[in-house]
Amino acid sequence: MAATGLIGAKPGRIREANEKFLVERRPMDSRQRRNLFIISAVLAGVGLVGFTVVLIGVLGGEGLTVIDEPIRDWLMAGRSKTWTPAMLVLSLVFGPLFFPYMTLAITVAWVIKARHLWRPLLLAGGTLVGIVAVRGIAEVVGRARPPVEDMLTDVDSSESFPSGHVIGAAIFILLIAYLVFSRRQARWIATLSFVFAGIAVIATALSRLYLGYHWATDAIGAIFLALVVLGAAMAIDTKRTTSAE
Repeated sequence: MAATGLIGAKPGRIREANEKFLVERRPMDSRQRRNLFIISAVLAGVGLVGFTVVLIGVLGGEGLTVIDEPIRDWLMAGRSKTWTPAMLVLSLVFGPLFFPYMTLAITVAWVIKARHLWRPLLLAGGTLVGIVAVRGIAEVVGRARPPVEDMLTDVDSSESFPSGHVIGAAIFILLIAYLVFSRRQARWIATLSFVFAGIAVIATALSRLYLGYHWATDAIGAIFLALVVLGAAMAIDTKRTTSAE
């Protein structure tokens, strides 16, 4: 009997730990829950279609790639002692030397402060999935970067499409906006957070173009791919943490 009692207690303890550390249950009426799933599907769908269109153009050397040269020339002409330091800082923050440690530090700090794992792990997991996907796609596509003489600092000869800096920044910033501010009651707070997130993503994309390391379509493709990851993460979070009232 005692053994049976212990065996029966284990699922309860596991369930309790799961509820305490892995999930933040939040009640939500069925209409709101349905709308979140719709938004998730729209984001993922737009991202997938947009990325496919850009990818086809990159592979064929046509389509949206017609904007690459004009945008590069415009940004090269706009280089100045005022803008260059700011662009270098943005590129450094979301680059391979700093970004992984920043992501890890924010994830750990969030877990410690909030005493739960779900949202921090979703943030870190979504960002990692996006970066790994980009590396795989880049290897297959094999697009060359802009001319070496355009690069302001070190020479980078790795594949150009899509931009790893941009997708890392986009997923990280947009997921934080969703995971933090979507829990607030005031809709204007969530809306404002996504506006600021969008500005930050565009600024990061411009920094990579300005510094001469990517074509415009590299950044655009990365942003579309980030929308796919964001939509998937929103759907998973909604299914896992909400229950219809």
